[in-house]
Amino acid sequence: KAAHLRSLYAHMWAWPGKKLLFMGNEFAQSREWTHDSSLDWHLCQYPDHEGVRLLVRDLNRLYRSEPVLSENDFNSQGFRWITCHDTDANLIAYLRSDATEQTLFAVVGHFGGALRDYRIGVPRQGFWCEVINSNSQYYGGSGLGNDGGRTTEELARDGFAQSINVTLPPHTTVIFKWTAPTEFAAKPTAGSTASQAAGPDVV
Repeated sequence: KAAHLRSLYAHMWAWPGKKLLFMGNEFAQSREWTHDSSLDWHLCQYPDHEGVRLLVRDLNRLYRSEPVLSENDFNSQGFRWITCHDTDANLIAYLRSDATEQTLFAVVGHFGGALRDYRIGVPRQGFWCEVINSNSQYYGGSGLGNDGGRTTEELARDGFAQSINVTLPPHTTVIFKWTAPTEFAAKPTAGSTASQAAGPDVV
């Protein structure tokens, strides 16, 4: 249940539209909310609940720091499908961007129970940094992910001339941010990391 909820929240924050959580949802409160008592904050001593809380915190940080995710909610140029028809793989993938596509996020929501290596097309060459991985150990997941990101390959996919091959753990949403090739070359290597890639320092 925790993995499903984390993948849903990451997809929800990346999807166009304003966000709303009811009291207690930010740490996956188990019982129904009641006005006669306080929220069950003591649940945060357990990894599943604390992991959800940390993910919501980091999603809020990403949402505040990247205007692309909020300013283009009613602009058709701010959203583009990568794939929306692969029901056999139980996944969807889409892009969030500004009008000129100089800031780009690729979001892959994988809602099935199988581990997949999956290739998605992307509109820009360069390095796609893994900024959120709902399966990070930091959030209570297994830690399997994309080692901090993926570099494009010249293999056409989904109508794009280049693509990246991504690792998709079960019930996981992964958010990648595009980095121009020249910018990436000037930066140190991301290091080993599927789990750490989505930690608090990333966003």
